[in-house]
Amino acid sequence: MLGLLAKHKGALSWRHKGLPVLLLAVLSMSGCASSGANVGEQANLEDPWEGFNRRVFTFNDVLDRYTLKPLAKGYQIVTPDPVETGVSNFFSNLGEVRTALNSLLQGKPANAGLATSRFLINSTVGIGGLLDYATLMEINADKEDFGQTLAVWGWNDSRYLVLPLLGPGTLRDTTGLPFDIAAHPITYMDDHTLRAGLTALDIIHIRARLLDQEALISGDRYRFVRDAFLQRRQFEIKDGELGDDPFAMDDFEFDGTDFGDDDFAD
Repeated sequence: MLGLLAKHKGALSWRHKGLPVLLLAVLSMSGCASSGANVGEQANLEDPWEGFNRRVFTFNDVLDRYTLKPLAKGYQIVTPDPVETGVSNFFSNLGEVRTALNSLLQGKPANAGLATSRFLINSTVGIGGLLDYATLMEINADKEDFGQTLAVWGWNDSRYLVLPLLGPGTLRDTTGLPFDIAAHPITYMDDHTLRAGLTALDIIHIRARLLDQEALISGDRYRFVRDAFLQRRQFEIKDGELGDDPFAMDDFEFDGTDFGDDDFAD
């Protein structure tokens, strides 16, 4: 989980398109482990390395439980809500650079322009990104990363992969990680101490925002997190397109034989 947070993906700021998306983002970042796979259950085709992934998942959970989570709790206690909001805005603003670059690579110039506008407005009027004036001006952009770019370029299906410190991901996202790091402004800070400090703050801040959400996970936690993560990534790659709703289509029809009298009984 530690590394997944360090990717600067900012789960709570990727997309705000409703509670289901927020829930998926929360679940994918959670550092919770479970017991091994149930014997006899059919293997998930997207997770052929489940045995390896489960062991790494447990390892990451131990690190989170005894290091990152206590730090996040302390941060949440001592940090006022307005300051937390400013920190969130600051790191989200830095991520607009990556979004703009990947939007161009994906052939989305409009989204690239929105991301660029957000960065310029919030970096100036918003005092270095601490204030999110762009959102108040209704200037919003879909967050993009290089894993999504690879998907747009044709790498549609990718195996689920959990790595030490990096946490949940896919082989495609792991391949794109170096490019995402290269597109992040913090990477180019000359002051190594400041760069390390900001990275640590980003990780702890995101973890603190997830503390209240862990109770939402139930059942086989490993599979719950895996399935939620894969669904969320698919949602992001498709820019929130969930497919056609048959009940919203003009040519959807039904007649009286589809329902019996019992369907309308009290």
